[in-house]
Amino acid sequence: MAEATCTIGVVGAGVMGGGIAQKFAMEGFPVVLCDLGQAQLDKGMERITAVLDEGVQRRALTADARAATLGRLRPTTDRAELARCALVVEAVFEDLKIKRELFAALDKICPPATILATNTSSFLVREIAEGLSHAERVLGLHFFYHPVKNRLVEVIPGPASPPEAVRFAWDLMTASGKTPIATADSPGFCVNRFFVPWLNEAVRMLDEKAASIAAIEAAAKEAFKIGMGPFELMNVTGVPIAYHAAASLGERLGAFYKPAEGLRHQFESGRTWPLDGPVEGAPAGRIADRLFAATWAVAGQILEEGVASLEDTDRGAKIGLRWSLGPFEWMNRRGVAEAVKAVQALAAHDRSLAVAPGLVARAESAKPWHFRLVDVHRENGVAQLVINRPEALNALNAEVIAQLEEAFDGAAADPAVKAIVLRGAGKAFVAGADVRFFVKAIEGGRIAEIKAFTRRGQTFFQKIAACPKPVTAVLHGLALGGGAELALTAHRVLATSKCALGFPETGIGIYPALGGTFRIARRTGAELARYLLLTGRIVGAEEAYDLGLVDLLVPPLALEETLRAVAAQPASPPVGPRKEFASLRAAFAGNPPALLGEGFDASGPEAASLLKTVRSKAPVAVRYALELVDRNTSLSDEPAYANELAHLETIFATEDALAGLKSAGRERPVFKGK
Repeated sequence: MAEATCTIGVVGAGVMGGGIAQKFAMEGFPVVLCDLGQAQLDKGMERITAVLDEGVQRRALTADARAATLGRLRPTTDRAELARCALVVEAVFEDLKIKRELFAALDKICPPATILATNTSSFLVREIAEGLSHAERVLGLHFFYHPVKNRLVEVIPGPASPPEAVRFAWDLMTASGKTPIATADSPGFCVNRFFVPWLNEAVRMLDEKAASIAAIEAAAKEAFKIGMGPFELMNVTGVPIAYHAAASLGERLGAFYKPAEGLRHQFESGRTWPLDGPVEGAPAGRIADRLFAATWAVAGQILEEGVASLEDTDRGAKIGLRWSLGPFEWMNRRGVAEAVKAVQALAAHDRSLAVAPGLVARAESAKPWHFRLVDVHRENGVAQLVINRPEALNALNAEVIAQLEEAFDGAAADPAVKAIVLRGAGKAFVAGADVRFFVKAIEGGRIAEIKAFTRRGQTFFQKIAACPKPVTAVLHGLALGGGAELALTAHRVLATSKCALGFPETGIGIYPALGGTFRIARRTGAELARYLLLTGRIVGAEEAYDLGLVDLLVPPLALEETLRAVAAQPASPPVGPRKEFASLRAAFAGNPPALLGEGFDASGPEAASLLKTVRSKAPVAVRYALELVDRNTSLSDEPAYANELAHLETIFATEDALAGLKSAGRERPVFKGK
């Protein structure tokens, strides 16, 4: 299904419903926003317009994008208009009777092919789908506040959801810039299952007079590295929401989850929590231990019951709640045995808390939790290797490379596998190497580790290039630096309109060393390779296609169908640039490029902009990049990789490399050329 024909319906124009509708519209989808009353619709559209206006004022959005978003939104009170939607998302008041009545109406209005999704956080999907004639098409899509800005969405299959319906919903979430995680149809799903007890435990400490609100807030912010503590978060999202969520979990899961007495009292008072006051009571460490213990206890239950994987549980915390680490990562950081002792201490304090046997077994094993960063999906002879680290935009580190190589070797050796696909989870393919690793290695005087990491990556990339089975890289988002080099190592590059590709290395004081200095030129020619490396420009999907960096360009929702059709087919040789790019070729001809020569005419705005951009890059990195393009263009892979490796320790030892890497993504560094 092409995205232009995929209309999304949203029922409920409140804060969540309006935000969900706005997000879909911003991502290019026509949206029918439905509510019962015109007044509610008008208020919802006013909120959407205000958020868009704020985006324009902050220069996060252009005026044209604002207008296009509003143009894709059709507010209506006529539910019949939802009949033309491929997906309808319900975002009405958390009342089971109201939701069931709405879904019964949608079941009659919408054709059987339409997927009906609930954004509920309080009820089970199967409860909402009960009694419908097409209950199999009902599933859960739990968005997080604010849905325009928060990338997380929980995907919850319904009681009889066919795989193709779940896959379509998943692909649609990815196409709309969301990061989906999988969770079972269980109370609280994944994130609220541990987040609500985290809030509730804070109130219990207050009830017990163990610490003041100010003390709990300060301890939570420091321990979890967050901007708001539990009480301020409840004030922002609504004390009634926290109360009802805890009450719902308590009814289904037992006394440990029931609302603390103070939470009930605050809800009934209609007031927010008073955040001012003295910091008094238990030490910060003891407060943090209670909050951690509640989180770890529930995370263990989530894993024990198969509600979600440990990777998705942590991902939910980091993306949805913006915690610096997830529950299982925090356990590893503390030491699993010590973490489980804290859980057992809380269970001794609160006899209603059951400690998951899996937590105890892990503590007794003396092993940390192991995280799967690469998923493998085999279907119809195609092995899809998915780098699943979306919270870090799938950045490459030693563990990712090791797991990816292991998965690739397994697929390459499996006679049942006829083709291999490389892709990334979330909004990126791979947004480069993990810069934090580089910075720590430089500051610790361990540049040799960077060289070893790069050599390991080169060795693996050579396996990909030499694989006798067709290898396709799928770019549905960012592919930067090492990620772009990984993509170009594949035999075929398939991209959607969401793709953005670039080589920003010279702008952070280094040069590409995973094949970028020769693989780009093989596709574009040396002149355009110099242009991409020296400007660091991130090009969109169409320009990447025109440059010859992308072989096939498809709409996001046509991706899976196209991939099934072409993945096992032999890849054709790259065709080269599909446009002339005459002025760019002329500007970047030779070494040094004509652009940097005395006789170059930089009086025009385009040429002046290019010159300014190139001159802002790290001089040493630019010099090496130019040299390597010249030396490597005519070489085979192995000697070309060796040339990239030869200068690596030198470039990472420069002041410019450390300055550039430390400032990456935050501010433009000032390079000294040393």
